[in-house]
Amino acid sequence: MNKMAEGFQRFSREVFPTQAALFKKLATTHQPTALFIGCSDARVVPELITQTDPGELFVIRTAGNLVPPHMQGADGVAASIEYAVNVLGVADVIVCGHSACGAMTALASGSDLSGLPAVAGWLHHADAAKARTDAGEQLTGADRVAALVRDNVLAQLTNLRTHPSVAKALVRDELTLHGWVYDIGTGSAELLDLTSGRFVALAG
Repeated sequence: MNKMAEGFQRFSREVFPTQAALFKKLATTHQPTALFIGCSDARVVPELITQTDPGELFVIRTAGNLVPPHMQGADGVAASIEYAVNVLGVADVIVCGHSACGAMTALASGSDLSGLPAVAGWLHHADAAKARTDAGEQLTGADRVAALVRDNVLAQLTNLRTHPSVAKALVRDELTLHGWVYDIGTGSAELLDLTSGRFVALAG
């Protein structure tokens, strides 16, 4: 905790003054251009890997970058999606998976989650991804995890389309969906080619 407090002090003393004009504008303006749905994993920092400034990204982070399909009832993820699309008017939504994802590793390896009932329940939102991976080429270890990470991005994009705000914006051609996979160890990324349905290298 001391490290974080000291970090905030450095921010206030060294960083904030150099961007005072930006923060003054942000104090009364909130106009992000994209919604980034990523994993809660501490190694994946959306603003860092996209090199965006404060105010540019509206961010949702969940374990396994999972997006529950739309349903009746209160849901923090659904509320955030609806707000980003209907109120903030973001033009793009990125669902970003990543290498060595703990959630996908647990599913790929069939880990016993009986001691983590909330986690086990949450990961059911990746059932379609797991079924897709299981039906494909029989892979093991890191290769199976990597395949599941990609299949999960596809599955979460499908779930995202069930949200009324997203469905309407897509019909009106006001929104574009993107699928990314970020590799922590290499700093590289792949993006989903919507035409072929395959992931291709994000050009540097």
